[in-house]
Amino acid sequence: MTVKKYKSSAGGWGALASTTRHLVKSENITRNIRNLLKTNQEHGFDCPGCAWGETEEQGRFRFCENGAKAVNWEATSRRVTPEFFAQYPVGWLQQQSDYFLEYQGRLSHPVRYNPKTDHYEAIRWDEAFALIASHLHALDNPNQAEFYTSGRASNEAAFLYQLFVRAYGTNNFPDCSNMCHEASGVALKQSIGIGKGTVKIEDFDKADAIFVFGQNPGTNHPRMLDTLRKASRRGAAIVTFNTLKERGLERFTNPQSPAEMLTGGATAISSHYFTPKLGGDMAVVRGMVKALIAMDKTETAAGKDSIFDHDFIRAHTTGLDSYLSEVEATDWSLITEQAGLNQQDLEYAATLYRHSQRVIITWAMGITQHKHSVSTIQEITNLQLLFGQLGKPGAGLCPVRGHSNVQGDRTMGIHEKPAPAFTQALEKRFGFTPPSEQGHNTVHAIKAMLAGESKVFIGLGGNFASATPDTRLTQQALASCALTVNIATKLNRTHLITGQDSLILPCLGRTDIDLQENRPQSVTVEDSFSMVHASGGVVESDIAEMRSEPAIIAGIAKATLGNHPVDWDWLIEDYDRIRDLIADVIPGFSEMNLKLKQPGGFYLGNSAAERIWHTDSQKAEFRTHPLPDHLLPANLRQLSDDPVFVLQTVRSHDQYNTTIYGFEDRYRGISGERKILMMNASDIEAIGLKPGDRVDVTSLSADGIQRQVEGFKLISYDIPAGNIAAYFPETNPLVALDSKGDLSDTPISKAIPVVLTPSQVDDERIDLAPY
Repeated sequence: MTVKKYKSSAGGWGALASTTRHLVKSENITRNIRNLLKTNQEHGFDCPGCAWGETEEQGRFRFCENGAKAVNWEATSRRVTPEFFAQYPVGWLQQQSDYFLEYQGRLSHPVRYNPKTDHYEAIRWDEAFALIASHLHALDNPNQAEFYTSGRASNEAAFLYQLFVRAYGTNNFPDCSNMCHEASGVALKQSIGIGKGTVKIEDFDKADAIFVFGQNPGTNHPRMLDTLRKASRRGAAIVTFNTLKERGLERFTNPQSPAEMLTGGATAISSHYFTPKLGGDMAVVRGMVKALIAMDKTETAAGKDSIFDHDFIRAHTTGLDSYLSEVEATDWSLITEQAGLNQQDLEYAATLYRHSQRVIITWAMGITQHKHSVSTIQEITNLQLLFGQLGKPGAGLCPVRGHSNVQGDRTMGIHEKPAPAFTQALEKRFGFTPPSEQGHNTVHAIKAMLAGESKVFIGLGGNFASATPDTRLTQQALASCALTVNIATKLNRTHLITGQDSLILPCLGRTDIDLQENRPQSVTVEDSFSMVHASGGVVESDIAEMRSEPAIIAGIAKATLGNHPVDWDWLIEDYDRIRDLIADVIPGFSEMNLKLKQPGGFYLGNSAAERIWHTDSQKAEFRTHPLPDHLLPANLRQLSDDPVFVLQTVRSHDQYNTTIYGFEDRYRGISGERKILMMNASDIEAIGLKPGDRVDVTSLSADGIQRQVEGFKLISYDIPAGNIAAYFPETNPLVALDSKGDLSDTPISKAIPVVLTPSQVDDERIDLAPY
């Protein structure tokens, strides 16, 4: 393992070299280069990575370093065949690293677990579908099954999935959204009547200021850096609040800029960079608003106009007086203590905001994975409402989604709490009454499986066992099922946590050509800006027994329901037929097939961006919340006499969600190992240790269950005192199942109270990067 401070900018030659290395490692360099040129292009495929949108600018590459990794990773010619499973028992595979599992290549054939031999064995597709149907028919009621969805599923797959599941009779839709942006959806729906961001990508070209909260685009959505670069170069203020100093938000060299590449130049991204405490972002915004109220009083006392947009407030909002009273009653000492910033910092940020006519506020999971995330996002929304920063060009709210179609899955109806208008539309179109009772989200699903109340788990993509919180309990929950089914492109940890009966069903990836009735099919996705566009695979390869996600869902549905409520086989012959059904049911999708012929796809629209508020009051609502009494609840702090630190889980630069591409966290200067703990140097000294020492990490939770991970190496890092950071999924075992956000049930993965003890695990026992 090496630790060396990274001194270069994000992007640039480092990104180019990394992309080249991954191409060289691939088995088909020429073909994969050709694939990359089709990424996010017209008549190409949507990147299987993040959900950042595209501009109309022509003649550019539209992939980033991590997108290139994702494409190469998916387009491999390596295959996990029945012979592979015959060679390696599941017990042995369980001992291998996540990197090893996915590096073996694409799953080629449907397989069924044989508990007598501890091997997966080949099974015919019709047998697999019949097996699933028999298990579903054997349940006492449909609510004993869980239907998980990953954000990489297409709109067509998601729509068919929810149609099948609701026709079967349940709303049990645990979804990846439950673990990332659920708080955004809940908060925005309450405040402005729609659970999506209000901006288009073009708004970034018009904003005077962009306030960035709790995100690391250099690793998680690198194409955003090009958007921020353009904004910075034309003079927009970019103000960042992020606990870690992330290189992509400091400076960026665009690999597509010959001038920057040849001269070694870079563009400064953040004009101002603040590092608040973990969980302190609500206090940051509260402090800004408190400072702005004081500025407003000074202006009006001098006979000048108010700095707030009272015309907008009167016409479009409700609840202002209660909110302002709460802000004024909040003491500065509580604000600064929780924010981890002084009053002058917050007043300065408020001044920058005040003098900007058009402001975008954008955030990601550094905001959403806290107990008070809904309150924090509504505090952000309140700030924007004070200045009328919704429904005008260059301004608005922008939650940055993760997986490329996580937004689209929700739009298609993947939701455990469907809106009555949606279920009514299903009933009108398909002639059956969908279930109306609330189903299970991810946390509820895990608890139901643990309790034996849910007996079947079907996963449409993803890596449930690794992505979810409380890894030991989650694995125990899956193992207790009568049947687990995983629809996937590659082998991952979840496939090795078998129920009494288990299936792995291999599906096509985003890059693969999908032939139905000998005609290539396209699917659609929705990006973070409510743009819907087509994606068609370009890779011609040996797909063996792989089937498309829509075809697999249709096969399960037909085996379970027959031709109710649709002729599933007929739909799969031509995906235009699926889209016609979507157009009949989902608002904004009328004439969907025709609209998709437009370059770049079509815009779904956004009611709040049009200043139409689908809230109970029919207005945008100032939502009033007190700051938390403490960022770390006293009942948890009292569980240990040792120093208690707050841990956040993060991605390395060489991973996307639970997929590990390698062991280079380049921008943080960490190479060769993932079991690391980033910690303030003074904190390391205070507990009597030194950088490089190994520690065991134990989380504190009210349920009394001990959750511990062992052998993590301390690294001195620029992070606020009292806060530490480590990679997931390695530290997901520390997140208690009941440690979840208010109103959202999102796991609190950015605020885990932990204690550290010297470890007995030495370097010789650490499996660093064996594959």
